[in-house]
Amino acid sequence: MREAIIIKNGRVIDPSQSMDSAADVLVQSGKISAVGPGLKPPASNSEIEIIDATDCIVCPGLIDMHVHLREPGREDAETIASGAAAAAAGGFTAVACMPNTEPAIDSEAMIEFVYRQAARAGKARVYPIGAITKGRDGKELAEMGQMVRAGAVAFSDDGVGVADPSVMLRAMQYAAMFDKPIIQHCEDASLATGGCMNAGPTALRLGLAGIPAMAEEIMLQRDLLIAENTGARYHVAHISTAGAVELVREAKSRGVRVSTEVCPHHLLLTEECCDSYDPNYKMNPPLRSARDVEACIAGVLDGTIDCLVTDHAPHNRSLKELDFQAAPFGIVGLETALGLFIKALVAPGHLDWPGLIALMSTNPAKVLGLKLGTLAPGADADITIIDPQAAWTVDSANFQSKSRNTPFEGWRLSGRANCCIVGGQAVALQPAVAAVVA
Repeated sequence: MREAIIIKNGRVIDPSQSMDSAADVLVQSGKISAVGPGLKPPASNSEIEIIDATDCIVCPGLIDMHVHLREPGREDAETIASGAAAAAAGGFTAVACMPNTEPAIDSEAMIEFVYRQAARAGKARVYPIGAITKGRDGKELAEMGQMVRAGAVAFSDDGVGVADPSVMLRAMQYAAMFDKPIIQHCEDASLATGGCMNAGPTALRLGLAGIPAMAEEIMLQRDLLIAENTGARYHVAHISTAGAVELVREAKSRGVRVSTEVCPHHLLLTEECCDSYDPNYKMNPPLRSARDVEACIAGVLDGTIDCLVTDHAPHNRSLKELDFQAAPFGIVGLETALGLFIKALVAPGHLDWPGLIALMSTNPAKVLGLKLGTLAPGADADITIIDPQAAWTVDSANFQSKSRNTPFEGWRLSGRANCCIVGGQAVALQPAVAAVVA
């Protein structure tokens, strides 16, 4: 790590401080030292890295609070190291990984394993989310207290919803003791089993089994009642239906401690994409109707939806080349997310840049209780530099991820991170961005 980095000539946006102005950022010893115009490099005998951010946005490091890194158990699709590299390439300085690995991340030892592997990778920070139940089987609570001690930032059985309401009640009671969020994959399995796309006329026309919107909404409605009665922090994973957005909106108005997130594919794609029978359009929750997409965008605009995430779900090519019904759910997203969210929200004028950065950095940090998402002096120097005008084409052959399962191959996008700094160390830096002076 160099003793100092100075980022010059950028548009500094920090929603945590309501800041949006032309300024420089000085980093010393891995911390934010100062933010302001015309900063001078400190007097030092050490090398100082100067990054020219002309025409770029300098913001708190982006945080994706919902990724699947597959390790342990499915290292053929992704590892913690390759996922962390993909995150940094996409402009993310931190990610939170879900526990649906093989074996599940359901113990203190498994939480420690994730941190060790992330430290060895030396790219983006990786924060483990512990399983709610042992083995994610929905029956017996995992040792939540021990996992908190080891550094778990939240709890989820993501990939499946916790079906038993008595188990979810106990989980929220325990999580409330530690002030950690419960993150629920809202899906009633009895309504969704066998489904592979959104239930409705399109599924009938294609001859594919459907997953109804009410499968998401029934479990969500149940859980909101439990959250209200326990006072627990409850976070809805990958919201996708108009009804679910309205349930969260109404619960927030009652003071329920609920937050939620949305993925780029649920803002840009609809169930009609499944006409191609391309398994890269198969995800869970499934692509919904145009009405649901409009409701999710409206939820972002009015603050019902708090965070933007990827649900990065890598699979190796052989599995994603199976027929639509048999192929696994999920797509990769870390390296395309920023451009896609710009396309879905900033380019049409739904959000301004401070709003986008709040949803991709400041808000996820708040939900997970991380001391990140800010450029305040003294904070860890996690910084993303974005070129909002950079035009590029999605080419999965260039991904840092080990997997290539994306429906956005060949899309033309604008806006891309050209520098990613974690703890004062540049971990993803485009050529010719930085100069070093003595």
